[in-house]
Amino acid sequence: MHPMLNIAVRAARAGGRVLTKYMDRLDGLTVVAKGKNDFVSEVDRMAEAEIVSVLQRSFPEHQFICEESGLVGNDQSEYKWYIDPLDGTKNYLHGYPAFCVSIAVAHKDRLDQAVIYNPVSQELFTGSRGAGATLDGKRLRVSKRPGLDTALLGTGYSNDGTNDYQAYLKTLNFFTTQCSGVRRQGSAALELAYVAAGRLDGYWQYNLKPWDIAAGALIVREAGGLIGDTKGESNWMQSGNTIAASPRVFDQMVRALKELHVYEI
Repeated sequence: MHPMLNIAVRAARAGGRVLTKYMDRLDGLTVVAKGKNDFVSEVDRMAEAEIVSVLQRSFPEHQFICEESGLVGNDQSEYKWYIDPLDGTKNYLHGYPAFCVSIAVAHKDRLDQAVIYNPVSQELFTGSRGAGATLDGKRLRVSKRPGLDTALLGTGYSNDGTNDYQAYLKTLNFFTTQCSGVRRQGSAALELAYVAAGRLDGYWQYNLKPWDIAAGALIVREAGGLIGDTKGESNWMQSGNTIAASPRVFDQMVRALKELHVYEI
């Protein structure tokens, strides 16, 4: 395992321990609304602090881009860490066991190492640029299904009041009628990891944040999949509009969204 990835795994497990510690104390947590249907709990912040602490001990000169704390550290560094301490906060607060820790590091804006850790199942997804992706040490490959008609897709939608829900329903209706099924986990990072593992054949969502998708994007790529924006181009990190899938399914999903003229919402 790459030394930097090894530290990232250590940080992810540390954050995961914070999440599991408070799972049976949800009624006592302080929860703050950041916006409509957008919440942060004290557990998010505690897990993030633990993750950053582990990383900073080894990489004090790096920059950390955190969901809750914003920018931490040296903004001139060539190394930037993208940290989501609890992807799937609403799931967590309801006791619904679909959430994870997501950590990735980029060197000169090129994703280099990534880890997604599910503290409930204790599954550990990792990716290293040019060295492949793994689940608990076993090599990952995306699915080999030939197209949409047999594909199981994942999706997500942020109902914070800022997005065009009718436009999203247009895409959901199309894919639901064209594929074998659509699932929504409520955690973008987990769903990207599931694409890499072949559990999902494709995934799409609009308006994601860099910390939602950085780790999953690298893991998907290293598992042989493709990731792009909803036009099939490389602007996904900036726009947050994302498609990830095995190559054949990716091409068909991009073609479908072009025909529907729903590139962003």
